[in-house]
Amino acid sequence: MKHNKVGSVMTTEVVRATYGTPFKEVARLLGEHRISGLPVVDEDDQVIGVVSETDLMAHQADAPDPYELRKRFRFAGLTRSAKRRAAKATARTAGRLMTAPPVTVNAEDTIVEAARTMAQHRVERLPVLDEEHRLVGIVTRRDVLQVFLRPDTEIHDEVVEEVLVRALWLAPSTVDVSVVEGVVTLAGHMERKSETEIAVSMVRQIDGVVAVVDKLSYRTDDSRIQPEDQQYHGVSETWLRHL
Repeated sequence: MKHNKVGSVMTTEVVRATYGTPFKEVARLLGEHRISGLPVVDEDDQVIGVVSETDLMAHQADAPDPYELRKRFRFAGLTRSAKRRAAKATARTAGRLMTAPPVTVNAEDTIVEAARTMAQHRVERLPVLDEEHRLVGIVTRRDVLQVFLRPDTEIHDEVVEEVLVRALWLAPSTVDVSVVEGVVTLAGHMERKSETEIAVSMVRQIDGVVAVVDKLSYRTDDSRIQPEDQQYHGVSETWLRHL
């Protein structure tokens, strides 16, 4: 199956800063381009951090009271997290404001992988790197959600051609496939239980699929009797477990 790559949906004209970009210039760039964050790059265009609106807000919100700061250093000292906040509160450049190390994706990563990375790290945008780790684009949540705009007919055709015919070597008439608003329903009778599991797993991975309704039945339950790595239609049990 062909998965859309991050490089196909990313924005290539990236607003960026360098380590020495002044605080006010960072704020101006965010406001002028109506973006919530931007990558910070070095002289080789490699991403060394990310500055967000949150970092700029922290600069204001965490500005320490001079008397309290002196007192805490004198008697108890600052915790590591407090020191980081204090450093951002007095930062004057992007390099001191930025969050590092940055969370990034590769241009050849799939959109699904980018979505997982965003969810895992709770970020709204990701710098996109090439094979030499240089900045080549930016991908946002809105870009990632474009995958769900695929027409139902296009998803239907991929299920039939890529999953049923090419992967499972089945006649298209074996399984009735319907797609409504990205929800794929599979109905029909297959020879083995393992085939139904493979079909459902592969369909779930297709770009634009919201959910899969499994109405498949089977003649033989081969989940317990098949030998290790026995292959059905060219697909091994080991391969299935890695889906």
